[in-house]
Amino acid sequence: MLLAVLFSTFGFVFFDRLALNYLTPFFKDELNLSNADVGLLGGIPALAWAVAGISVGFLSDRIDRRKSLLIAAICAFTLFSALSGLVGGLASLLLFRALMGGAEGAVLPLIQPMMMHSSTPRRRGLNMGLVQGSSAGLLGGIVGPIVTVWLAESYGWRFAFYATVIPGLVLALLVLKLVRDLRLRHPATVAMDADVPDVPSTGGLGAALRSRNVVICLLISVFYLTWFVTTQTFTPLYLAEMKGFGAGQLGFVLSGIGIAWVLWGALVPGISDRVGRKPAMIGFSVLAALSPLAIIGIDSPGLLFVTLIVTYTGLGCFTLFMATIPAETVPRAVMATALGLIMGTGEIVGGFVAPYLAGLLSDAFNLNASMLISSGAAAVVVLLSFALKETAPIRVARRTQRAEAQ
Repeated sequence: MLLAVLFSTFGFVFFDRLALNYLTPFFKDELNLSNADVGLLGGIPALAWAVAGISVGFLSDRIDRRKSLLIAAICAFTLFSALSGLVGGLASLLLFRALMGGAEGAVLPLIQPMMMHSSTPRRRGLNMGLVQGSSAGLLGGIVGPIVTVWLAESYGWRFAFYATVIPGLVLALLVLKLVRDLRLRHPATVAMDADVPDVPSTGGLGAALRSRNVVICLLISVFYLTWFVTTQTFTPLYLAEMKGFGAGQLGFVLSGIGIAWVLWGALVPGISDRVGRKPAMIGFSVLAALSPLAIIGIDSPGLLFVTLIVTYTGLGCFTLFMATIPAETVPRAVMATALGLIMGTGEIVGGFVAPYLAGLLSDAFNLNASMLISSGAAAVVVLLSFALKETAPIRVARRTQRAEAQ
């Protein structure tokens, strides 16, 4: 039940966040926006995600409460997403998207500890991948472009924003009625998670940053958020303006990204439970670097659809570097702080700064620049992943057994 509720909650977060990208071709001319403006609109929620992720993660660790904060966040991002339909220009749209992003940024550091501490070690990666990866792919990547484009064509792009109110309120009620609060300092939780680091720690951010894995995951987050936000922000425009795809072709190809998101969002963390976190990060990041190049090089909507399903693997890696690896590394007392810090750092640089720069370069040259930036960022992730220390329970246990046998 917890998996189903948190799956739906984070999936709807990405439905809201990505709705703007899918609707950009419908309002860009009406609001007189440049490509740099579009990049700024794609990045401003990321900046707000960063601030909220760091602060709420730290707050939830300090007060040892998560449920009430989660309900407040769901209600807030639903409201501000709906208000995006009332805007008259760039300034008001930036304001509402920033407020929405702030509320959404609180969600991940709250729900991933809930899922981690409710999962057995052998299912941890898969369950956390379903919550963070597959949910966002299903609702944000598949349902999102189909529903939002249809609503925009049928009723106007403003109505597509208004329609987010009802599912948001339903999810808030489900969390209120069905989800129990997670108390990480409760004796039952401590006993259940014997394999989770729990050394005494009062250092807050300093304690989190003493871990090599956390520092590497911070760097990976910057470049992987560059890959993700730049691709998501500019792919709809690229397909419409550079490829000349119509609304039907646009929705079809974008749904391929959503299918890959759902598929790899669960498979990558699940595979990492077996082969290890580090090999999974390296191998699937190589494929992720190819997806923006496919967007540039493939003109056939059908072939591009299939290629993106095969290569758009990066969102499965997000669960690993943003949640699973740091959660298996740091003490329990600073877990949400570490998760919020990693997410926040990536969102500030990769989610906010990078898409704006990609927009400026796209205005100066063409939209190919945005895809090349995205591909290059994923290539850097591959190199950084070699420095990670393995944390998968099954691999760590095998390493310990070999050491004892020697």
